[in-house]
Amino acid sequence: MTTRRHLFALVAGSLLLGACATAPQGASQPPIVFVHGNGDSASIWQSTVWRFESNGWPRERLHAIDLPYPLARDDDSKAQPGRTSTTEHMAYLKAEVDKVLKATGAQQVVLVANSRGGNAVRNYIQNGGGDKTVSHAVLGGTPNHGVWATKGFREGNEFSGTGPFLSGLNAPKNAAGDEVTGPVKWMTIRSDNNDKFAQPDGLWIGAKGTPTNVTFAGPALKGANNVVLPRIDHRETSFSPAAFDATYRFITGKAPTTLAPTPQTPVVLNGKITGLGLVPTDPATGSYANNLPLPGAQLTVYATNPATGERVGAAVHSKTVGADGLWGPFTAKASVPHEFVISAPGYATTHIYRSPFPRSSDLIHLRAERIPAADKDAKSTVTFTRPRGYFDAERDKMAFDGKALPGVPATGAGVSSSKLKLMEDAVRAIPAEFNGEKIVGRTWSAAENRLVVLELTY
Repeated sequence: MTTRRHLFALVAGSLLLGACATAPQGASQPPIVFVHGNGDSASIWQSTVWRFESNGWPRERLHAIDLPYPLARDDDSKAQPGRTSTTEHMAYLKAEVDKVLKATGAQQVVLVANSRGGNAVRNYIQNGGGDKTVSHAVLGGTPNHGVWATKGFREGNEFSGTGPFLSGLNAPKNAAGDEVTGPVKWMTIRSDNNDKFAQPDGLWIGAKGTPTNVTFAGPALKGANNVVLPRIDHRETSFSPAAFDATYRFITGKAPTTLAPTPQTPVVLNGKITGLGLVPTDPATGSYANNLPLPGAQLTVYATNPATGERVGAAVHSKTVGADGLWGPFTAKASVPHEFVISAPGYATTHIYRSPFPRSSDLIHLRAERIPAADKDAKSTVTFTRPRGYFDAERDKMAFDGKALPGVPATGAGVSSSKLKLMEDAVRAIPAEFNGEKIVGRTWSAAENRLVVLELTY
């Protein structure tokens, strides 16, 4: 059996985790602040924001935060370059809530969080004054009782169920033993058994056969409205239509009119270009993600043929981004797929292919990438990625270049990207499909320091 020490050595790198109660109704829907998870960005809330807008929520009352350094420390008490402590995370959230309250004139906000974002929400409400500024808190897939819970092992990490951080948050708040802080109304959303970070076995953290001492019910909290959605994965606890439905009902006390984003014209897009840190934490890539702007990066956008991925005409938008990293605004045709090309010193030329956008968004964040050392032998690399969920071979209808997705296991949902390393020189189309969403990209030469990403919206 794998030793417990081996389990936590494998976890020591960054963990990339991510009923009805009434609220004010009518013309002044409460402002909602969305809090992303470990290693993620505000862009992950793109489709959720669309769903709220499609149900009449004013865009100016929907605010997704962007934690500059989104990864948790290995040990919360020890400084680590490019990472945030629980205290820093809470302080950032508090500052963002204060900005939203000032901008909207509201007395309180709703907080909706995924994964690690829920740690900051709980910390803010319990220890940062959020019990006065928050009316409702929704936690999707937050590992409230840890990703592991073993006495004596890595208890300084914020994801340890027996460590001081989570033990403090989970301490009983009243005679009933509630783990949530009043008078805030709380809801958790979890999977029945398909969340990779709420598993009794260490399979998804690299230690199959080793107990984590965490159950499928780990994200639930005593005193909260705890919702269970069958078969959803870790990120779908926040970003799936079913999670939106539960969240909307909890905030408003009524069902949403639609679960799908309704089409909008014109479609005006904007977002931030970001890059990678310089301190290696992942030996496979030699870098880690942050949400800092990448000034000087150049973006060029092309309309593409939906059947071949080929460019249709000249560039439809181009910009060299400034200190804020913003690459737009860009008015897109709603029915047209696009290729986004990022060029920046120290990075590969990154070709990102996206399916058509149904609505406007200022959360279309784009990340410049580097070619990992392990891919240097390839003629071309193409990554198929699903930021708002994982790939589940038993549940999903999907294909990558007409075949099964490389690296996706036969059972369970623990992988959100799949990569093709092509050893052919020919330039050709690469199609990908996931539950009806289709993207067609093109190969580009790795010898020219180029890589390709096919990025799903749903």
